[in-house]
Parts: sequence; structure tokens; C-alpha cells
Amino acid sequence: MPQTFNDQVIEEFRANNGRVGGPFAGARLILLTTTGRRSGRPHTTPVGYLPDGGERILVIASAGGAHRHPAWYHNLLAEPEVQVEDGVFVFRARAQELTGAERDEAFARAAEADPGWAEYQAKTDRVIPVVALVEVAAGPPVINSPSFADGLKVVHDGFRRELATIRAEIAAAGPELGTQLRMNCLTVCQGLKNHHQGEDQGLFPYLSSQHPELSAVMDRLEREHESIAELVEALRKLVAETDSEPTALLAEFDRLTHELERHLTYEEEQLIPVLAAAGG
Repeated sequence: MPQTFNDQVIEEFRANNGRVGGPFAGARLILLTTTGRRSGRPHTTPVGYLPDGGERILVIASAGGAHRHPAWYHNLLAEPEVQVEDGVFVFRARAQELTGAERDEAFARAAEADPGWAEYQAKTDRVIPVVALVEVAAGPPVINSPSFADGLKVVHDGFRRELATIRAEIAAAGPELGTQLRMNCLTVCQGLKNHHQGEDQGLFPYLSSQHPELSAVMDRLEREHESIAELVEALRKLVAETDSEPTALLAEFDRLTHELERHLTYEEEQLIPVLAAAGG
């Protein structure tokens, strides 16, 4: 059977840790797996998403402005528990449809960031649904990688990709920061904080105990975590200011990105060979 367009996107997404070309190049994309409401079988669909502060992500059932809701939306109404692949992690989530003012606010944010959403709504009489996907806690996150050594690079590259996307959004912004752009910045700030806290509490103590010869490396990495945390907090405060300008934000964002890249590169050079040698 010939591949459908979605099948091709799914294959490319999984082969390249979330990176795809064509019409989805540079877009925030997930693979959403729902349970067919009639068949009971899993169905996987590439879906665009919006960051929403770190606790959840939002998906919009636009179907390109068609007059009917997409099949995945009907599926998750029947069975709200779904699987999400974001190119870095694979996790279970529970779907919660937004209603009333919460839905309208979220959709307005989306349309402000990308007028295409408003164009889809204008094409149809139906109110396009907005759905929150909230991760279901089920132990440590599952990294989309065959080994811990490779997984570290996958996680780092996920941050690199999101930071590059946000930088392009800031550079293209008008005289004011849009609400969704602020949310994108705050979400990646929280993600970096969580990642470094996880390393400080798990990976770094483990490696220090198993490899005392890495003491100088671990000391440097821990110091860099502290300095990056200060840059993240400065960026977060700037984003939270109602009168902050894109030019000022871009300068602060570039400071963070530059220091973070130095840190990630050094961490990969020093730790990935150790993890790989240990079979991790």
C-alpha cells in the first residue's frame, strides 16, 4: 500500500527526533495517538501544538477549517487518555477540552501568534475546539532514544530546536510581545529549570559516585547550572514585564542561548563518552 502523507510525516518525525521538512518544517509538532472510538485501535496523527506554561500543551482541532471536526478529536472525546510523542519524550496524557472564556482566550493567543488559525475559523461555522493535553504522571519520563548517552543529546537538541524557534519568533515580532510568544518563552524557561534540577538530583550525583575522576568536570557543570539559572530568571522577569520590548528580549535571549550552548557542548563532550562506555 502506498504511504499516505501522514504516514510519511510520522516516519520522518520518528527518524529525526521530531524534525520534519515540507509544510511542517520549523513547526511545533507532536504525534498524537488516540484510540479509535469505533475500532478500538490506536491511530497516530501529526498535530501542531502550542506551549502552555510547562504543565500542559494545547492542540487545536482545526482540520484546516473544514466543516467537520477531525477524527482524532472525536476519538479523544470517547477515550481521553492518549499518547504523545514530541520528538524528545513519549508520554501518556489526558485530554481536556477547553470551554467558554478559557477556550476563547487560548484560541485568541493562537490566532495572535499565527493568523492562520483565525483564517481556519472564518472558513467554518463550527467553533474550532481547543484541547489541553496534560501529562499523566507514570514514573520517569521516557526519552525517545535507545540509550542514555544518545538520550542526553536528544534532550539537548530538543532545547536547541525550541530556542531557535523562539528566537525567530522574537525577531519577527512587531513593537510588542504577543501573549503566546511570552508563553513560549516562559515554557522553555521552566523546561530548562526542570532539566537542570533533574541532572543535579539524579545524573550528576550518580556520575560523581561512579567516576571520582570527573570531579572537576562535575564542579564546572554545577557552577554553569547556577549561572544559567540566573540568566533564565532574568529572561523570565523580562518576559513578565508588560512593557518589555522585543529588542531588549532578544539581547537577553541571545545571552542565555550563547551560555547554554557552551554548557551543552561541554557536557556532551565530557559525559556522553562515559555514559556510552558504561552501556548507558
